Amino acid sequence: MKRDHRPYYVKQLDLAFQRWYVRRFLRPQFEYLGDGFTFLKPWHVQLFQGPICLGEYADVIATRDLPVRLTVWPEKEGSGGGILIGRHALISPGVRISSASEVTIGDSCMFASSVYVTDSDWHGIYDRTSALGHSEPVRIGNNVWVGDSAIICKGVTIGDNSVVGAGSVVAGDVPSNVVVAGNPARIVRDIDPDREMITRAHWFADPQALRDGFDAIDREKLQNNALLKWLRSLLFPRKGD
Repeated sequence: MKRDHRPYYVKQLDLAFQRWYVRRFLRPQFEYLGDGFTFLKPWHVQLFQGPICLGEYADVIATRDLPVRLTVWPEKEGSGGGILIGRHALISPGVRISSASEVTIGDSCMFASSVYVTDSDWHGIYDRTSALGHSEPVRIGNNVWVGDSAIICKGVTIGDNSVVGAGSVVAGDVPSNVVVAGNPARIVRDIDPDREMITRAHWFADPQALRDGFDAIDREKLQNNALLKWLRSLLFPRKGD
């Protein structure tokens, strides 16, 4: 579809249902889920074991072909393993985060589609029957941007404000305020720490104003949509829909 044919009230009902789904089915699976969240297609978000914590004002987007998976498989039953994600996170379709030791992610971090973060090998080099292999905690700082299909490996620390290029494999520590790319990832440029950095925290500085702004856009774009025309576009789509 080239445009959203839903009437405004239908979109609002859809968003309300998705919020209800998160509260009813996902929130009980989190150790902690902060307020102000937005989940799109939350039935394609999968949580396994825990603890898994997600801070306030998170945006999580999943699709049927690219579900979001947050998995904790502790080294020992009842100890080890955990995923802690700070405030204002953006988690895109296909993101997978797997923990046997601990994965800690700071505030205002953005993860593009199909990013994989893991703190374990999940099999031993010499003992292929080992369920976990070697594991080391992963630490990702504040305001880190991880590009499409990048892989963050065990034991890695990424400093504040750094960017991981699309398709990169990060097997070593990344300092703050740099851009890394490649396999294995290497520093390709510096980020000026003295230049003003606009983060997702700024985006959510006034959450009510942000919600009102999006609502005004929806009202304007969808105001001429009608229920029967929307149903027709679903059942009998035409060129230009």
